[in-house]
Amino acid sequence: MAETFFSPCPRGLEALLAEELVTFGARAARAVHGGVSWEGDWDACRRANLESRLATRVLWRVGQGRYRAEVDIYKLAYSVTWAKWFTADDTIRIYVTAQKSPLKSLEFITLRVKDAVCDHFRTVAGRRPNVDTADPAVRIHLFLTVDTATLYVDTTGEPLYKRGYKPAAVEAPLKENLAAGILRLTGWQPDEALVDPMCGSGTFLIEAAQMALDIAPGLGRGFAFERLRIHDRGAWAALRRAAEQRRKPARVLPIFGSDVVGEWVRRSRMNLDAAGLADCVRLDRADVLERTPPAAAGVMVANPPYGVRIGEAEELLAFYPRLGDALKQRWGGWRCYLFSADPELPKRIGLKASRRTPLFNGALECRLFEYRMVAGSNRERTPRPQE
Repeated sequence: MAETFFSPCPRGLEALLAEELVTFGARAARAVHGGVSWEGDWDACRRANLESRLATRVLWRVGQGRYRAEVDIYKLAYSVTWAKWFTADDTIRIYVTAQKSPLKSLEFITLRVKDAVCDHFRTVAGRRPNVDTADPAVRIHLFLTVDTATLYVDTTGEPLYKRGYKPAAVEAPLKENLAAGILRLTGWQPDEALVDPMCGSGTFLIEAAQMALDIAPGLGRGFAFERLRIHDRGAWAALRRAAEQRRKPARVLPIFGSDVVGEWVRRSRMNLDAAGLADCVRLDRADVLERTPPAAAGVMVANPPYGVRIGEAEELLAFYPRLGDALKQRWGGWRCYLFSADPELPKRIGLKASRRTPLFNGALECRLFEYRMVAGSNRERTPRPQE
């Protein structure tokens, strides 16, 4: 029987996520602001959790109705048959988000939904579940529009960008599903050379290697649906086995990473090792302004500093023109992609972007700039403001 789901994702990746979900068996996939609404069976839900590189969660819709006041939301939440899916021994947490809701206090609404769920269990089981805000067994999401309330059970648990391997992080990390989406937007193919010359904790490198080896990103972790009473262990085991069998053996890939800071190179190596990919990616310490490309053509992708990793605005204003010169002088024949929230980058880098794709890193509005470097030519160069 078809169920209805909603999968949030980084803003700007909705259309790509809709295409990806269809490959898992989703039907009626519809990209909306911040995610994709879709229909499918439980196999599609399990596959989306296990294999999606772009989704943040898979939320299962269990109730929907109109409301005018808090009491309407309480009645809706009380009417849902929670006890069919989990027990009073399972801990819960309620999450509430809203767009244009006339209700004044989301905190009060959160308490009312919690009361309704607990009252439901008192009625049908004689006791109520406890709340656990740190590691709940069941996450219940309420989404409010101006007049409609929708209740979801989270089938994911920890967000899907937590792949289950990354022990070493750096400041201002790029979430894994956003990095995977950026790689999709570059059009990179596994037989092409890929370079991240400012690799930080290695997120682009790991996501690219997993794509090249067809490694399902969720193989190293568990999911919330495994705790539900309706969980089909046999079907889930079969899906995991199929994903394991598709996984290609580790080999040296045309994927290269570097960073000017030795500590970040060390952390990238730790993360690659934790993901079982240390022998697949070539990693070294190098300055992006000085390193040379490893092949005549390929894709270079980077998340350059924008006020976080270098810090001072004056340093950034000096760095961007030098980065543009380095790309022009050394990276002819390459498609270069820079992901940044800094509005000064396109002004200062001295190159004409062939494409600018709006994306969000959390709440931070960013752009993915594409620069197609022409070998043996300066035609990509544009005058800088100071000139």
